[in-house]
Amino acid sequence: MIRATFYRKGNKLCGFEISGHSGYAEQGSDIICASVSSAAYMAVNTVTEIIGDYGEATVDEGYLEFITESDKSEVQAVLKGLELHVKALAEEYDEYILCKEKTV
Repeated sequence: MIRATFYRKGNKLCGFEISGHSGYAEQGSDIICASVSSAAYMAVNTVTEIIGDYGEATVDEGYLEFITESDKSEVQAVLKGLELHVKALAEEYDEYILCKEKTV
């Protein structure tokens, strides 16, 4: 199962942690894992490379955590977009994705 946790500080998103594999299909053919990981990497790259803001990413097999202290509206929009995307996938594929929030 994929576990996605979105970190909040007040009303601001300050990062996320995504871990695990969905188990929907074999590795390389799993559309759920591909959807979640592609969106997460796009969010990280958009914040750091396109917007040019700071964030710290930790990456390992089946694991991505991203933390930022930015309150820029562009960064918040990217993180909110990722959160909405993953929550929508979790509703569609509730056996394979668990999505939650954590106040930090």
